[in-house]
Parts: sequence; structure tokens; C-alpha cells
Amino acid sequence: MDTKILLENGTNELEVLEFTLDNNSYGINVAKIKEIINYQPVTPIPNSHPSIEGIFMPRDKMITAIDLKNCLQRGVSGENGLFIITNFNSLDIAFHVDSVVGIHRMSWTDIIKPDATIASESTASGIIKVNDKLIIILDFERIVAEINPETGLRTEQLEALGERERCNVPLLIAEDSPLLNRLIVDALHKSGYTNLIHTANGKEAYEIIEHFKEEGTLNEHVQCVITDIEMPIMDGHRLTKLIKTDDATKDIPVVIFSSLVNDEMKIKGEQLGADAQLSKPEIGKLVNVLDDLLRTK
Repeated sequence: MDTKILLENGTNELEVLEFTLDNNSYGINVAKIKEIINYQPVTPIPNSHPSIEGIFMPRDKMITAIDLKNCLQRGVSGENGLFIITNFNSLDIAFHVDSVVGIHRMSWTDIIKPDATIASESTASGIIKVNDKLIIILDFERIVAEINPETGLRTEQLEALGERERCNVPLLIAEDSPLLNRLIVDALHKSGYTNLIHTANGKEAYEIIEHFKEEGTLNEHVQCVITDIEMPIMDGHRLTKLIKTDDATKDIPVVIFSSLVNDEMKIKGEQLGADAQLSKPEIGKLVNVLDDLLRTK
């Protein structure tokens, strides 16, 4: 299946691959997928997490295989089905699924965010409705982080920065995950950046920019933007494009901080004018990049 359908850059669109487990439909952002292959035998790893099936080398690179059915507490997969091989947070991981249905092209405005009754503990990052069928988009970063917390934000990198002076430069953050939003804010506070506005998606962030622009106080409230890519309503690429194509805001540095930052996505970010792009675990590098950008500014 071709998982590399090209989207025009910054249009707030995405493709979701629909796949099944136990006849239930789930989804993954196509931007995370490297390829889809038939199941093949794996080598078990002693004392590994129960959801890790093992390792295999489809070519010359070792890949960890995760039993997604086990992650979702729906039993254990057999020796059939497919591997969806993904790349995010600089990791290549294969997720074992039953079958693949197809690709749905849509806008981020079509993504329904789970409400508070299920969002806090759920691995669902969003829900879409296709032909009266609900498809649950899974939070693969959270799934992997629950298996191995070291794949999440590497907050220990902040310790290496040592004592830092308080910095009152106003930063605007767009991150839809409540957990990551809080962790990023806490990490920036620890590194000295204390004047922060944090929002849940690109639309909220852009509305704040527009509000202060109309007030004539934009420089007092927003001197740098840190944005995720995957967000409901408005994604980070669309936010970057809006900022960088407006003469009043184009000089505001934009840092894309996302699990999706890879070679292909970096090209898209550069075309949109992003000033820096970092993979999400690298919180220490984020602080260093902010220091450089804001010093230059």
C-alpha cells in the first residue's frame, strides 16, 4: 500500500491509515509510517515488556516489534497479520496489527478530541468519523513511553545545563497533549524561561497572536513560538505557515518540537520557514536552541 501520498504543505490536512484489531477500527497518521509488511517471525527478548514481541531485521536494521493487541489489553496476536513499521522520536518500531483497511484524507478540524471522561488515561489521541464508523486514532508516542519511559522527554538533559538565570522573554507554546504540555512548561521553567503562554492547538495559538497583533502589543507577549506538528483543529505546519507569511509576524522565531521530525518532515518545515526543528525527547536541545534564537533576536 502506498503510504506516501503527498499533501500540499501547510494546508492543515493529514492522512490517517485505518487498520483493525479484533474487528475494531483504529488509525495512525500516515506521516509516522515507513512501510507496511506481512508479519514475519521475531526473536523474543528475555525479560522484556509483555507487549514487546521481539526483534527482527527486515533489511539491515534491527526493529523492535510491539504487539498492539496486547498494549490495548485485547489479548495476544498470533503469527499472522501485518507489521506497520513506523518512525517517530527517532525510533523505528513495528506495530503488529490484524489488517489494514485504507487511507482517509482529511483536515485536522475533522479530528474529535476525546473528552475528559476518557482522555487522561486513554491511549486515544483523537477520533474520526468515516461513513458512520468511528475510528480511534491511537497515541503511539504514549504507548511506547509506557513500555519504556526513557523514550519520552529526556528531562535529565536539563541537569547538564546547570544553574541558569531567569529569562522573561515571552514564549508561546502549542501542544495538544495535556501531559506533554505540562512537562514542556515545567522543563522550561526549570531552565529559566518563566514567561509562558501554553495552548492546546495551533488555532488557539494563532488566535492569541492575532489578538496581541491587533492590540499592538505582540512583541510584549510573543517573541518565540514552540509548536507540535500533530494537533487537532490546526496543526503546527499550518500555524508556522500563517506566522511566516504575515509581514507582521514573520520575524517571530518558530521552533517545531515534535515526534514527527525526521528528514522528510524537516524539508517541509524548512519550506514553511521554521527556524528550528527538534525531535520531542530532546528537551535539553530545545533549551539550547531557544537560547541561540533569542540571543540572536
